[in-house]
Amino acid sequence: MPTWDPVQYLRHADHRTRAFADLLARVPEPPAPADRPLRIADLGCGPGNSTRLLTERWPEAHVTGYDHSDAMLTRARADLADTGADFARADLRTWTPDEPYDVITSNATLQWVPGHQYRLADWAAALVPGGTLAFQVPGNFDAPSHALMRRLAASEGPWGERLTGVLRGADAVLEPAGYLPYLAGPGRTTDLWETTYLHLLTGPDAVLDWVTGTGLRPVLDALADDPAARTAFTDAYRAQLREAYPATADGTTPFPFRRVFAVTTMPATRAGQEVP
Repeated sequence: MPTWDPVQYLRHADHRTRAFADLLARVPEPPAPADRPLRIADLGCGPGNSTRLLTERWPEAHVTGYDHSDAMLTRARADLADTGADFARADLRTWTPDEPYDVITSNATLQWVPGHQYRLADWAAALVPGGTLAFQVPGNFDAPSHALMRRLAASEGPWGERLTGVLRGADAVLEPAGYLPYLAGPGRTTDLWETTYLHLLTGPDAVLDWVTGTGLRPVLDALADDPAARTAFTDAYRAQLREAYPATADGTTPFPFRRVFAVTTMPATRAGQEVP
């Protein structure tokens, strides 16, 4: 996993959180437990921008944000101290719920987890009857912002071969229908779709600023001990992004961004048992 910078990530917080709000709108209300608060997990919570939406929708729930980055968790704990949410370090490659959950969500995280589709069954199995697993992932790995980065990393430059295998390919996520075999099951309701947002970014080199908080992190990490190579890569990439994503006359930069969404809800009864 790359080294994360919460401040840089949150520079585009409104755009990054919008997709999670759209995902959450498709999550049905889970059955209300009689003897406990709702139990909700936010996988890959980052600095807590998605977790806050969960606490706003279910203010009485016990919400836990899980993340691999100590920097992100520190920021989340500080920013959401008023919500009652708690946070814990977890590696989603191996994390398995140790208690039943009513809702498990993930916002733009699973693209960093190779083979994440094989984790979905374990997470769905932890849902109570009527519970929901919902996630969204970027579906733009063929977009210029990624394709140009990969091409530049593979080219000759002062970075040599240090970027070999560092960046993810177009197979980092599945097409919407590709998730169906990992989510569908008897009695489940599954909803899969995609949306392409047209983010209107502001500021100089806005797309570079965006990816500096996300997709470019592995490159920045790999070249962290070679400032000259890091600067050379960033400058070359900046020039290519300016051409691929030109700013408009009013200074905004249109940035198309495709995302893949999945929501699956367990049947209200399981093995003939009623909802508790």
